[in-house]
Amino acid sequence: MLTVGLCDRWLPSLQAGSSVLQSPVFTKQPGSIVYPVETLERNKEVVFSCEAQGSPPPSYRWKLNGTEISSKYGSHYILSGGNLRISRLNKDQDAGTYQCLASNSFGTIVSREASLTFAYLENFKTQRRSSVSVREGQGVVLLCGPPPHSGDLVFSWIFNEYPTFVKQDTRRFISQETGNLYIAKVEPSDVGNYTCVVTNTVTKTRVQGPPTPLVLRSDGVMGEYEPKIEVQFPEFVHVAKGSTVKLECFALGNPVPSINWRRVDGVSFSRKVDTRKASGVLEIPYFQQEDAGTYECVAENSRGMNTVKGKLSFYAPPQLIEKPRDVQKLIDDSLVWECKATGKPKPSYRWMKNGENLEPSEERIQVANGALSISRLTLSDTGMYQCVAGNKHGEAYSNAELRVIAVAPDFSQNQLKSQTLVKAGGDALIECKPKMSPWGVVSWRKGSDPLRESNRISILANGSLRIWNATKSDAGLYTCIARNQFGVASSTGTLSVKEPTIITTPPSTLDVTVGESMVLPCQVSHDPSLELKFTWFFNEQLIHFGSHGGFFEKVGGHSAGDIMIRNIQLRHAGKYTCAVQTKVDSISIALDLIVRGPPGPPTSVHVEEIIDTTASLSWRPGPDNHSPITAYTIQARTPFSLGWQAVTTVPEVVAGHQLRATVTELSPWVEYEFRVLASNTIGTGEPSKPSKQARTKGTYPKVTPANVSGGGGSRSELVITWEVIPEEFQNGPGFGYVVAFRPHGATGWMQAAVPSAEASRYVFKNESIQPFSPFHVKVGVYNNEGEGPFGPVTTIYSAEEEPGRAPTRVRAKSLSASEIEVSWKALPWSVSKRRVLGFEVRYWSRSEKEDMASVQRTVGNQTSTVIRGVKGSTTYYISVRAYNTAGTGPPSNTVNVTTKKPPPSQPPAKVMWNTSDSKIILNWERVKALENESEVTGYKVLYKKNRHSHPNVMETNTTSVELALPTDEDYIIQIKPFGEGGDGSSSKQITIPRIPVTVAL
Repeated sequence: MLTVGLCDRWLPSLQAGSSVLQSPVFTKQPGSIVYPVETLERNKEVVFSCEAQGSPPPSYRWKLNGTEISSKYGSHYILSGGNLRISRLNKDQDAGTYQCLASNSFGTIVSREASLTFAYLENFKTQRRSSVSVREGQGVVLLCGPPPHSGDLVFSWIFNEYPTFVKQDTRRFISQETGNLYIAKVEPSDVGNYTCVVTNTVTKTRVQGPPTPLVLRSDGVMGEYEPKIEVQFPEFVHVAKGSTVKLECFALGNPVPSINWRRVDGVSFSRKVDTRKASGVLEIPYFQQEDAGTYECVAENSRGMNTVKGKLSFYAPPQLIEKPRDVQKLIDDSLVWECKATGKPKPSYRWMKNGENLEPSEERIQVANGALSISRLTLSDTGMYQCVAGNKHGEAYSNAELRVIAVAPDFSQNQLKSQTLVKAGGDALIECKPKMSPWGVVSWRKGSDPLRESNRISILANGSLRIWNATKSDAGLYTCIARNQFGVASSTGTLSVKEPTIITTPPSTLDVTVGESMVLPCQVSHDPSLELKFTWFFNEQLIHFGSHGGFFEKVGGHSAGDIMIRNIQLRHAGKYTCAVQTKVDSISIALDLIVRGPPGPPTSVHVEEIIDTTASLSWRPGPDNHSPITAYTIQARTPFSLGWQAVTTVPEVVAGHQLRATVTELSPWVEYEFRVLASNTIGTGEPSKPSKQARTKGTYPKVTPANVSGGGGSRSELVITWEVIPEEFQNGPGFGYVVAFRPHGATGWMQAAVPSAEASRYVFKNESIQPFSPFHVKVGVYNNEGEGPFGPVTTIYSAEEEPGRAPTRVRAKSLSASEIEVSWKALPWSVSKRRVLGFEVRYWSRSEKEDMASVQRTVGNQTSTVIRGVKGSTTYYISVRAYNTAGTGPPSNTVNVTTKKPPPSQPPAKVMWNTSDSKIILNWERVKALENESEVTGYKVLYKKNRHSHPNVMETNTTSVELALPTDEDYIIQIKPFGEGGDGSSSKQITIPRIPVTVAL
């Protein structure tokens, strides 16, 4: 490959393969210098540093105030490497702006600007200053008037003689802007001489002005007056990003004013501002955008208030955020370099080439919004470019190199494709992309013959070859030849013409029912040398086999892309596309799938009219899902129903073409919701959304209370009870009950209204009511719509009196340590109106009070009972009373009984057993009762065949027993002692295994 370079200066080095070439890049740039004039006599030399890397090594030049420094500037400018040394300094001639230029064979770059300034401080003029005469209590300003100077100054004041300096406080303030001394309110101790001291922070020199005498006037003391702000900060202050700004504010006044600061926008000061120090000076360090705004100083005393405002605006020098980079371009190519910077105010941009400003004088060179564009590049465009972003607060520089090169044709990076495939009848494009600059001529050969263009064959402007409507005869070897004035190159590839792929399955519409499975066909014919790829889409969305709930499955072979859809649902209806792809072509076919299923839910269910027991409904049909709707079903739901229930309609069967129906047999005054379901020959679909709630109109109640009964209560009362009518049968608001009753034999009814739907009881009280008198009773219903019917008549007795006599001949006997038998003589079952329903036995121990007695009741005319669960060896007191619904009668005489001693607490020990001739012989030790236990009178042997069978009991007064043992099962045995106190503790269970059967031979 032949490469023509930027210029002759670096081309030989590149061809010779010597050191790597590099454009100049600054590694050190000059910085600004402030030079003290006072040292000129001792040292009259400064040095600006400049250093750049590059290959070949850069050479250097310097500019002063934009003009290149040459011999005419004199011999005191000495260039040492890249550094500029200035000797025999002259503050009038050498002050200014300096820039370093570094150049090599690639071009020139310019450094940032650096200034040289001279700092000095002259002496005060020695003329005497007049006295300042003020009243006590008056404010005063003593002027400093600093002498000519350059560089920052610091001011202080001497009071009378050195080293007594004025101390600043809320009453005295020294402005570092003007140097003046301010005393808010003069006191007698302030009388004396004041001398202004000025210090240059650069030269460190200090000078003193002439003293100013301060004297008090003798014509009285100054009265109080409001603050007068003498020290003010500017109305507009521009503050650099990251710098520290100090605002001064001080006022004269009597009393001495206080100084406070605030932001006009109400935003509080950030933590970096120390407000404790902000008396006469507000200091804001590290100034940022959010610190910008209007600040106000408030001076205040008891006589009034005064304020001054100033706006701080934020500015920032340019800072590059997008820089151009070195590029290498071919001749006739185009270049676009972006350059962007931040800054406030918004930076402007200029471009430099090889150290000189680039003026867009040609149509092909444009600069817009910092971007540099050059079209149709030539070798002369080669060089070093610099983007300079600037505002009034500074400039930022960025360097980039442009190399424009010329290249002979080269295919090493872009060979022709070894094989290009095309289907017969299709269009073939063989790309030819040689690298060459400038662009030359491209020609083609097929085999060894030059290729001529025709109406089917064309060589495009970019060198590629286009063949339309390819045939088998177009197959073969093709060569692209590229040439320009620097050389020739070629590249070769093959064109193969394949049979086209054809889908043999015609487009169609398929019909299927929900739940069935179906195969969607996709059959093709194709060139056997090409691989096929089948892809399916459903409504233009790719089908991912293995997902979608497992409904889709590939079932096609090598030349078929058939798929099966299993358990088809309504959502599977739509357009299916089979796409077939080979390396040379791609085709597709669309199939429409119709899925028939139960109808979708009806819509817009509306209650047209509703009365007490009927409602008229209308609705709109939902989708029939490709099977006509044959019928509708209506369901209803109320707050009292368990879910949705089918309702009776007129017509009884709602046909598919009907969109209205009347629901009957509704309950009055009940809130209903209705929904509609549609059916077709396939099935019943999902229900509609419920209608809005609608309440049936009210009517008089028709359901009477059930289980009317009563009785009991207090003397002279008739108690009547019934079951509450559920809300769904109350038929309207204002529901209540009507209770009618009369004594047996009477003809007229007495009535009472019970105005509560929740009531279930009515009590009629009258002193004339005889105990246990029969009444005829019936209960009816009513609501705001009217009265309903009465229920059937039933007989209820009035309250009875408690029994009037006590049982007699009460006897008590201890059966064991835990049981007492009580007996008595019964009262007649019914004596006059005082029935006896049973007897109540009360018992309590000697350590208990009678009102804490336990109670045991009997039913009917029973004359004895057994009390169980009492304690052994304990005396109990017992009384008996008769009872009925009115309560208990008088108690019998109290009797007492002492329970027997507790049974033995020790279980039988050392239980032994052996077997002999299908028998078991048990032996155990005798149990001895303790002193407080009843004597052992015998033993109970409990035995059973298994854990779940009922035990048999054998009693004995000895300590051994013989039992017949079956041979087919195990035996489980327990032994416990007993005495007159009852059964004692049992031994542990003993399991005796079954006896094996011996078979005689």
